[in-house]
Amino acid sequence: MIDSKKAKEILFKLGADLCGIASIDRFAEAPKGYHPLDVMPTCKSVISFGCRFPVGALSCNSHIPYTRVRNSITSKMDAMALDFCIEMEKYQAACVPIPTNESQWDENTKRWRSIISQKHAAQAAGLGTIGRHSILITPEFGSMIWLGCVLCNQALEPDEMKQNLCNNCNACVEICPVNALEHTEIKQQTCWDYAFGDNEEIQAWIISCHRCRDICPYHLGTQNSFVNISS
Repeated sequence: MIDSKKAKEILFKLGADLCGIASIDRFAEAPKGYHPLDVMPTCKSVISFGCRFPVGALSCNSHIPYTRVRNSITSKMDAMALDFCIEMEKYQAACVPIPTNESQWDENTKRWRSIISQKHAAQAAGLGTIGRHSILITPEFGSMIWLGCVLCNQALEPDEMKQNLCNNCNACVEICPVNALEHTEIKQQTCWDYAFGDNEEIQAWIISCHRCRDICPYHLGTQNSFVNISS
């Protein structure tokens, strides 16, 4: 058997900067078909982890660095989740990795969804809280964090959830060029159509907008002393 301390130790050795554990009862409000038990019926714990996203990527005139970092870190997170699941089997624990950045269409809500929401899993595991811009904010790294998630059939000790870190200043709402945040639930497709896609001029797929992340007063967290990118 394995305990939460050992499970976290494994993830930190694999390269995680943050790690937290949520008990299965914290997912009562998950959409139908997207509850951890819908994916892994024997799931008793959800393990969320994060790796910091380089702050410098926000301050570039070119969209390429941010795009390439995002693509590279996605592969990194998926590899870490897979390696963790394999390692956990040495301790008689069965785990399932959740893809970091892979969505499917949910006909019930007319939205694209991961089979388990990475940001909701992270919030349930005590890594941070979801801000007005619908992005997870952590005390250590703000929103400059990428998330991974693993379902586990062992009941591990859960971490305490964080108090809300967003002050609802609405800066993200006001700066959005397509008004995707004017309602409580983000206009997902409106945001995606504007921010992601092929750039005909440079013949490349890019992420061309992350203004809501840039403007957030907590995008570097409440505990991070890193110099602000606007300095």
